[in-house]
Amino acid sequence: MKNIMTYKGYYAKIEYSDEDECFFGKVEGLNKDLISFEGQTVKELKKDFKNAIDDYLKVCNELNEKPEKQCKGSLNVRLGPLLHSEAKIKSEEKNISINEFIKQAVANYIKIC
Repeated sequence: MKNIMTYKGYYAKIEYSDEDECFFGKVEGLNKDLISFEGQTVKELKKDFKNAIDDYLKVCNELNEKPEKQCKGSLNVRLGPLLHSEAKIKSEEKNISINEFIKQAVANYIKIC
């Protein structure tokens, strides 16, 4: 079961509260801003999620601030010496950077390219 919703480049993890009998979510990976939402039904949850993102982008625009992004496009990966060495060798064989090699490997794994 997929518990992730996406809208306008933002993603959120969805949970259910049995005590409150509602679905709720929070946009993950933001450091300074908080975007949360809820709904009694899936339809309400989706609507509140989209409204929360739209409101966030509107407020950022009104304040002339750049909206925070969840993923910046760079990350540190700890491969361990053996895997690092094997990746470097393969990247050399393909005549590409190790960064490009890892990028292609991840894209192939999740099938987005």
